[in-house]
Amino acid sequence: MSSLTDLLDIRTPVLLGPFGGLSSIPLVAAVSAAGGLGSYGLYGYDAERIRTTVAGIRAATRRPFGLNIWLPRGDEVEPSAEHDDYAAALAPFFAEVGAEVPARPEAYLPSVDEQLAAVLEAAPAVLSVVFGVPSASLVDEAHRRGIRVIGTATTVGEARALADGGVDAIVATGAEAAGHRVSFLRPAEDSVVGLFSLLPQVVDAVDVPVIAAGGISDRRGVAAAFALGAQGVQVGTAFLGTAESAATEAHRAAIRATPAEGSVLTRAMSGRLARGARNRVVAEIEAAGSIAPFPAQNWITGRFRTPAGQQNKGELQSLWLGQSAPLARYETAAAAFAELAAGVSA
Repeated sequence: MSSLTDLLDIRTPVLLGPFGGLSSIPLVAAVSAAGGLGSYGLYGYDAERIRTTVAGIRAATRRPFGLNIWLPRGDEVEPSAEHDDYAAALAPFFAEVGAEVPARPEAYLPSVDEQLAAVLEAAPAVLSVVFGVPSASLVDEAHRRGIRVIGTATTVGEARALADGGVDAIVATGAEAAGHRVSFLRPAEDSVVGLFSLLPQVVDAVDVPVIAAGGISDRRGVAAAFALGAQGVQVGTAFLGTAESAATEAHRAAIRATPAEGSVLTRAMSGRLARGARNRVVAEIEAAGSIAPFPAQNWITGRFRTPAGQQNKGELQSLWLGQSAPLARYETAAAAFAELAAGVSA
């Protein structure tokens, strides 16, 4: 089995978590330039925006980087008459930011085929996927273009399915991790496994390099992950709190202030289970009990979350963060990377 650093052509096996909606070119470039793998989340991006983003990354760094795609699970809803009811239920939040309740769009998301075609054309060093197993044809075409493919697992069964699907490496993501639970074989609520239980079982079950994610914010977490068999780590919250990320100041403040028990798994903001701070908007949506399915809820709340971010109103944002947020106190990506790299050396 090839080492992860050789496989990805990086010096240090530290990967940036690809944030859906919160990725930034400066953060990707900083992590790649430091010797790790910067990764950019492309959730919601159409082909033209993907091309523009890749051009920006390549202008910022010559080092390898990765692009991340959400695979369709088959349960995604299309815009329908129910959209108006779901949007109207959230009217008070739109009023708070001075925005109109959004009318039903033609589509909530660009097609994944359009996204994948643009990614293959761009030929990044790595294509990472969540919410499923990439098709054999996609893996073959990626390999033909020199692209490594990384899958993401929340259970041992998912890891085996990804290995059987031909991926080059697997991210084993524990329940401590920030953002969406990317389960695909069983419901996310039935796939909540902590990293220290998940990681060694995945390492034992597959014959490709395993990357640990979830609850890793300093050198101690990195060293522990390697002791359990990981060949690399993927880190989100520790980098999300740095100056180079696209997080708002309110979001960074939440990362600094939220204790481990203060984060929750909720469907309130997107219609899919995700970990973040339990702020007012999460509490009120959960109490109301009217949550649209994915991706309708994500699209609708996004229409008030964006102006809330511009106005720095943290109580109306998706404040994604993991259970090790109290350890994520780095001002810059370079400082975060140096601390994590020290764990690799240890």
